[in-house]
Amino acid sequence: MVFVATHSTILLVTPPLIAPNAPYPATPQLCAFLRRAGWHAEQADLSIELLVRLFSRQGLSVVAERVARGRPDHPAVRRWLERRSEYLAAIEPAREFLAGGRPHPPPLPRGPRFQFLEELRRTGSPLATRAEQDEQLLASLFFDDLFDFLRAGADHQFGYSRYAERLAATAGSFTPLCRALAKPPGPIEQMLEELATERLERHRPLLLGLTVPFPGTLYGALRIARVARQVSPATWVVLGGGYVNTELRDLRDMRLFEHVDALVYDDGEIPLLRLAEWLAAGRRGSPPPRVATRDRPPAVTLANGGQGEVLPHRDRPAPDYRGLPLHLYFSVAETPNPMLRLWTDRFWNKLTLAHGCYWRRCAFCDTSLDYIARFDPADAATVERWMDDVAAQTGRHDFHFTDEAAPPALLRALADRLAARGAPYRWWANVRLEAHFDAQTAREMARGGCIAVTAGLECAHDRLLSEMRKGITCAEAAAACEALASAGIQVHLYLMYGYPGQQYSEAVEALEFVRMLFRTGRIQSAYWHRFALTCHSPLYRRARELGLRCRERFGGFARNEVPFEEPGAPDWNAIGEGLRRATYNWMLGVGLDVPARNWLPPPQAGRGKPSRPRAASRRGVDQPQRGQNHQRSAHPPHDLRRARVPIPRQNTLDPPEADSRRRNHRAVADPVGQQQQRAVRRTQAGSLQRDREHRREERKRTGPQRDPERQPQEQRAAQPPPPLPR
Repeated sequence: MVFVATHSTILLVTPPLIAPNAPYPATPQLCAFLRRAGWHAEQADLSIELLVRLFSRQGLSVVAERVARGRPDHPAVRRWLERRSEYLAAIEPAREFLAGGRPHPPPLPRGPRFQFLEELRRTGSPLATRAEQDEQLLASLFFDDLFDFLRAGADHQFGYSRYAERLAATAGSFTPLCRALAKPPGPIEQMLEELATERLERHRPLLLGLTVPFPGTLYGALRIARVARQVSPATWVVLGGGYVNTELRDLRDMRLFEHVDALVYDDGEIPLLRLAEWLAAGRRGSPPPRVATRDRPPAVTLANGGQGEVLPHRDRPAPDYRGLPLHLYFSVAETPNPMLRLWTDRFWNKLTLAHGCYWRRCAFCDTSLDYIARFDPADAATVERWMDDVAAQTGRHDFHFTDEAAPPALLRALADRLAARGAPYRWWANVRLEAHFDAQTAREMARGGCIAVTAGLECAHDRLLSEMRKGITCAEAAAACEALASAGIQVHLYLMYGYPGQQYSEAVEALEFVRMLFRTGRIQSAYWHRFALTCHSPLYRRARELGLRCRERFGGFARNEVPFEEPGAPDWNAIGEGLRRATYNWMLGVGLDVPARNWLPPPQAGRGKPSRPRAASRRGVDQPQRGQNHQRSAHPPHDLRRARVPIPRQNTLDPPEADSRRRNHRAVADPVGQQQQRAVRRTQAGSLQRDREHRREERKRTGPQRDPERQPQEQRAAQPPPPLPR
């Protein structure tokens, strides 16, 4: 059936898959602006609706019937089918428990993911007892087993908060996506298409806006766009969000416009408003600024920076959640670590204190793009009003400020205002660990409701922090962490390895510094991310000067991360595994007395020519002193090899394997142009590990074969903080 579009409705949709604990902030922010401008704006979260339809007795029964006819011999499928009745009986009560609708979960069948609890006991983790009694964690492990079954039998691209991400991540060519979209839909894709058809039939929009904040939502967005083409051909389909803003600025492959009509770049409120006005007026003249079409491709649209009207951040209205099914969102616990689970263990109202970054000088960051370069803060009174409005709508009093770096003065002013009211809200934010965060500021933040902060310490080494123009030192960061921890504020660190010019000994020193922060209670969680070179960063313009061999293969579609080789660099693949293994165990209270060097492999060169010794490479490792930066030693790197004592694996936990997402891939979160995706990306790490486990089982069953989706190692970077290995 074909529907006729109305001339007043704008429908904004969040495609699958997004973390299920809260709405993604793009559509509420855009809806608020468009409604204030007089438009009939509707919104739908097809990510949570798909998960709820799938995780029901009826939805799982439909999928199970198809899987039983297709791949009943797969181990994950066989295990699930043998206990089908138990899973079907528990699925809806378990989801209702995680959504807050039940006080306790139902009896849960325990699959392979529950072995994690035994791993905690085996290694003597102090969190083992808490994990056994954590009903939210147990229910989350139950859902992890379900995801294993769905990936193995129904759709190998399906993940907790990503869908077919490999098709979009580092996709220089649009061809793989075209082929995937041309295939007949599977059972999960059919559910998505049914949901999209229902929404289009209900609203018959003039304009359909799809937010694509990161690669794991692109495939779902294009599936929805195909449905719109079939059932409502008069509707204009528009893509926006972080993936568009960072990956599609150099788009030359016009095949994308067979699925969508336009792309919106950077802040989305004004371009969407002007686009809707242009469509309602009969498309007279050219499309508005920062809107690309087939006839006006991005190269033309973004010429001279894509100038257009700019909406001051303080003039934005509070997000409007009307139309979203707030009762359906369910929280999950990825770990018993109280800080690391913060991203997904409750419903978070998401706001941005400022547009852009007040520092905006880091060499690895996308400082050439609007979402970083244009700093425009709101004032404390405006933010307080937004918080009141949002809390009144959602009934939730927990807030996550998703800024690139929250301005310290604004945080302090906001905390003072909230403390004067008795701290009615709990909140957390991303900050820079600079001298502004002293003991007094930390205490005032805590009194105002702050419970946690996240911060980038990157390579955790003074020479490298200076090289990347981070503007802080390790001593300043340690002091800030101590002030925050003393005030009762939890701290998570984003860490980086594989930065150009980084030496093996510097990685050992950095890991030892991080161990000191864990042992002294200054941080509660951390994760190492593989450095990735992006074409929008200052570092990319210096790549040849730094001796990097860029291996870019641009096929006319997405362009952001640039694969490269560094001749003589250490083996960062092996080192990265050791770094992640160490911090993963430390977050669970395991192995904190083991020196950093014992977690890492012996020093050796990676790809390219043997590395030349540098003055900075002749650094050994001394135990950092409390409150001081780590000291240099005269010991050369070969002493590290002699001193290293391998750690028996039976005494530690194995972390999930790392892959494609990384700290300095800063995609803009939504068409508004704000960086609001960091919290979501923390929950994405687990699905990749489960995909790889599935492929390993396939290779055991069918023999070795080349995986066509596998990316070269140098094109892959480490992912955000991982869930625990189930």
